[in-house]
Amino acid sequence: MAPEALKRPEWPRPAASAAIFRGDTVLIVERGKGALPGTWSLPGGHVEPGEKARATAAREIHEETGLVVEIHGLVDVHDVILRNKERVLTAHYVLSVFWGGCAEGTPCAATDVLQARFVSLDEIDGFHMTPGAQGLIRRAYALSRERATT
Repeated sequence: MAPEALKRPEWPRPAASAAIFRGDTVLIVERGKGALPGTWSLPGGHVEPGEKARATAAREIHEETGLVVEIHGLVDVHDVILRNKERVLTAHYVLSVFWGGCAEGTPCAATDVLQARFVSLDEIDGFHMTPGAQGLIRRAYALSRERATT
């Protein structure tokens, strides 16, 4: 039997995600497992031992949507801290949020997501999203536009 420390990971855990753009649309996924199932978010997941955060973002997007993406830059390092109704810590992720693009392909929900789609930036406020996701998407979009004009 595994020691207790191996059964439950120590917090915080490193993770990575990315806002992936195609024109004026962004890739979002509906979470099916893990923290906050049924919530829309940027695709992403846990950093594996020895894996760089940027590589994690691209790998997780491919696993969750089937898309091959290009990661262009870092938006922010974002803490996701979840507590139950008794205020007991249930999860803490240190999330490296990147931005990038995807020129072709149709997202197809796989692994731990229920749906995956590109939506216009005008639509993101209409989705029940993970805390802070809309702001990160807007910041990422601004960075992508800066890059497009240089």
